[in-house]
Amino acid sequence: MMANSIEKELSPVLFEDCNKEKIVLLSTISSEKSIPVMNAISWFIALDEKTIRFAIDQRSLVVSNVETNSTVSFSLFSNETVYNILGDAKVLTKQMPSIPLKLACIEVNINEVKNILFYGSKIITEPQYAKTYDERAAKKLDDAVLNGLRALEV
Repeated sequence: MMANSIEKELSPVLFEDCNKEKIVLLSTISSEKSIPVMNAISWFIALDEKTIRFAIDQRSLVVSNVETNSTVSFSLFSNETVYNILGDAKVLTKQMPSIPLKLACIEVNINEVKNILFYGSKIITEPQYAKTYDERAAKKLDDAVLNGLRALEV
């Protein structure tokens, strides 16, 4: 994907990368103040080239923001660049089944995908993070949430 070209769906490389554990920046419009709000999330998957799902704590303001204004934006590092994905979101459920935490599942229909990195550059190292609690428990929870996102019937 060339810089600043606008696509209507995820490329095969970006689709694959959206299904790896990574930091994704989610922007919504505040339901209270009508201003942009950004959150860092990791429970994020691409179901297909046009559909993304993510999980978030059901008490998060993201849920009410999406219910008030369905437009969302994701920014993520992939393929030596930074992408912005714009779409329309809807809350599929406020309680994902078989998950011990109170998580909402939100589905996004992709409207556009754009390389937003400035001209003449590339990302040489993507951000990484470490879980600060029990690694086995984190892996078990992550697997359950990601599998739940894939399996949720609408």
